[in-house]
Amino acid sequence: MNTENHSQTAAFIWSVADLLRGDFKQSQYGRVILPFTLLRRLECVLEPTKAKVLKSAEANKDKTDAVREKLLLRAADQQFFNASPLSLAQLSDTQTSDDLMSYVQSFSKDAREIFEHFHFEDFAQQLGDADLLYQVVQRFASIDLSPKHISNFGMGTIFEELIRKFAESSNETAGEHFTPRDIVHLTTSLVLTGEDKKLKPHSIVTIYDPTAGTGGFLSEGDEYIQQVSKQVTVSLHGQELNPESFAICKADMLIKGQDVGNIKLGNTLSDDQLADTRFDYMLSNPPFGVEWKKVQKQVTDEHKLKGFQGRFGPGLPRVSDGSLLFLLHLVSKMRDPREGGSRIGIILNGSPLFTGGAGSGESEIRRYLLQNDLVEAIVALPTDMFYNTGIATYVWVLSNNKPKARKGKVQLINAVNRYSKMRKSLGSKRQYIDDANIDAIVRLYGDFKENDETKIFPVDAFGYRRITVERPLKLNFQASAERIAKLAQETPLAKLEQDELQAITRACQRLNADKLYRNRDAFLKDLKKAFKAEDAKPGAPQLKAILNALSERDDDADICTDKHGNPEPDTSLRDNENVPLGESIHDYFEREVMPHVPDAWIDESKCDEQDGEVGIVGFEIPFNRHFYVFKPPRPLEEIDADLKACTDRIKQMIEGLSA
Repeated sequence: MNTENHSQTAAFIWSVADLLRGDFKQSQYGRVILPFTLLRRLECVLEPTKAKVLKSAEANKDKTDAVREKLLLRAADQQFFNASPLSLAQLSDTQTSDDLMSYVQSFSKDAREIFEHFHFEDFAQQLGDADLLYQVVQRFASIDLSPKHISNFGMGTIFEELIRKFAESSNETAGEHFTPRDIVHLTTSLVLTGEDKKLKPHSIVTIYDPTAGTGGFLSEGDEYIQQVSKQVTVSLHGQELNPESFAICKADMLIKGQDVGNIKLGNTLSDDQLADTRFDYMLSNPPFGVEWKKVQKQVTDEHKLKGFQGRFGPGLPRVSDGSLLFLLHLVSKMRDPREGGSRIGIILNGSPLFTGGAGSGESEIRRYLLQNDLVEAIVALPTDMFYNTGIATYVWVLSNNKPKARKGKVQLINAVNRYSKMRKSLGSKRQYIDDANIDAIVRLYGDFKENDETKIFPVDAFGYRRITVERPLKLNFQASAERIAKLAQETPLAKLEQDELQAITRACQRLNADKLYRNRDAFLKDLKKAFKAEDAKPGAPQLKAILNALSERDDDADICTDKHGNPEPDTSLRDNENVPLGESIHDYFEREVMPHVPDAWIDESKCDEQDGEVGIVGFEIPFNRHFYVFKPPRPLEEIDADLKACTDRIKQMIEGLSA
């Protein structure tokens, strides 16, 4: 069945909403339709062995539950069974929601638990009370969801279309639950291409998704590997936060014959339920720009207490965006390179490329990834690719076992023009990457050669050392009435008793109001004499405030120095320079700074914690800068002609109205 037919099937299933209108809120439609779709799919999968299971159930009714379950699973030839003689088609209008629930309760444990995440019994009761149960059951009984008619991949597409409609009806965000299949296919292809050695016949590989959603990445990874080699055993693992998405993912794994115990429900960042497991391949599309405040304590505690023994040792990003936390989580689950290592494909927005300056959590995470040579490639995707956002997105491919040619290098691929327009938009998704463009992007990655769409850089090309450039403080001083009036505005002086402030004010008024001092020491000498005359005794904070009120910056003034005779820096002129890693900061300073500000100097007290060298090391990946192509502005004559044509049209329109 092709994609168009999948959409038609999803639309037919969603038409059940017409029956529910009035008795159910719009936000509840999906909570009825999704579990019934799952129920019908499971029923269709079990139909070929139904009679055999019923016969086995009758023959073994006296056996213990554990023995009976094993025998029924064998009879069903699946990882689940249903021992009820009923089916959706057999449920008549005289039967109640109790009969439906009896049918659901006859599933084996793993399948039965799936419906609990939908609170299916409550909604079945509501359908019965509204006299809608028969109509809904009969509608679903008429749909052919058998594997012969719809593949597992197709069923995943149908579920995702239903979730999208459910999200639209309840004003939720569909993109939080699943990733468009074209992006899934591209990311999976990038991660698994060239892995023939690891995917040789009779090997066993594991795939993991910490934000599993409905299981799209897991299913696609499994399908890709089976196409490469049918004798590879694939073990799928995942964790999902949303109960309904988790239930669909679990059902899909059940039908595939996977161990559903490997699919976990819960927050991956605060409660990693596969903590001690490492994986061969990892695929993920974590939520874009979502804050992690709810799990801040657990994440921060792990960072502080476990350091690099935990998942978040390199650093923590700002609390408003947890994308890089998911990336660190995946890196922590990489196999030892001596055991073959691991490969990761993760979809991120633009923020993780450049957010945060040197020394920030984001920069330190990038530093860790790049200096440990984990980043293999980053692919810029077209915009308008996701259901809930049109922003720029990127696929990061990471490996801790790079081929020799890629060691110490990062490949950037600009695939922003590799797309086709959709005939009909789905939310914010207006474009998709067709198979031909997916193949072309994967070839660009595999060829590992530079051209207009791909650039290759050494790891250090993204690193820099941020130095602090200081310039000397130059001030003039004057005890004019205007400047003395500012004394009361200085906080340390405003806190003084009234008589103390008045004594300081009188002392300042003793000085010559017309005299402009361009040397701080000379001004201080006269000022202290005035203090003595008025018996004013300001402390250090008050003296600093007085000098601040009575001074102005003056390039012609003498440099202010400390007690050791060293120039004091002017904080308002303080600046930072990013020196490329590998270049001498002093050579850079002489070349780029000194010709413009000859009195500047480097603050050598600010050193990087890791290497102890002057300046703070930072890393950023300015992707767009490397692919920027300058377009000269149009000639003025051409612009003038366009403006004249526009004004002529306006003039004609006005004349037409006047007529």
